[in-house]
Amino acid sequence: MTIHIITDGSSDLTPELVEHYGIHVVPLYVRFGQDVLTSDMNTDSFYERMREEHELPNTASPSPADFYHMYRSLGTDKDILVLSLTSQLSSTYNHALMAKTMYEEEGHPNRIEVLDTKTASMGLGLLAVRAAQLARAGEELHDLMAKMVHFIKHTRTYFTLDTLENVIRGGRLSRIKGTVASMLNIKLLMEASEEGSIEVMEKIRGTQKTLRRLIDKVGDAWHQVDKNWIALAHSNCEERAKVFLRDLLDKYPFDQVLFVNMGPVIGTYAGEGGVLISYQEAPALS
Repeated sequence: MTIHIITDGSSDLTPELVEHYGIHVVPLYVRFGQDVLTSDMNTDSFYERMREEHELPNTASPSPADFYHMYRSLGTDKDILVLSLTSQLSSTYNHALMAKTMYEEEGHPNRIEVLDTKTASMGLGLLAVRAAQLARAGEELHDLMAKMVHFIKHTRTYFTLDTLENVIRGGRLSRIKGTVASMLNIKLLMEASEEGSIEVMEKIRGTQKTLRRLIDKVGDAWHQVDKNWIALAHSNCEERAKVFLRDLLDKYPFDQVLFVNMGPVIGTYAGEGGVLISYQEAPALS
């Protein structure tokens, strides 16, 4: 591998995927009251604790120093590409840039580039895996950057939540609107926009109808979908996610699948029962 690939803890990559693809992860922070933990904590423990606590945990981005220490720890023999959580939701991207400036001012010979992926969870995780594959194949930084910009532009991330309680408690949705939607069993089908913000696409009554619509979103663009990869993250609802994935792949087969339990950062706002998918709607560049 000619390039180190770094991402952050909102990517939801499992330890096994991180090790397999040689990806470096800078964790975010998760705070339960005065207890400060990192986003690489065990997911089962996280969801259990979130159920027990009266208040939602707070999340915080890595500091510039966290990124700087990661850069320094990797040595100077390889260039570095950082793929960050969308800057619309977090200061993580800006902190990675600040650390880059700190590192470059010391005159190190290797280069660092930082990309705002405009997505999160397995949208970000899938991009990190694809970058690691290209780096392992010997891609140089300039060419890898061009390909990753292409992938970012064409990445689609869609998700639905089983409960709106966490997005209400977390201040992402007004309590009045959220209460009305919950009473009517309305589910929100959402996406990461081109700018990296979270937007509501559709309001659908019932979980199963919403999941079917999520599959339909893949079908709507199937003629231009890159069928090499699809990524799925669920927020502690593995059996539901497996059934959903089986139904999706029966209609729209992908060559490779990333399947993970959503980590603490995104899981804080998703609550339990959410399903997220991500893929690219353009052929890979040669």
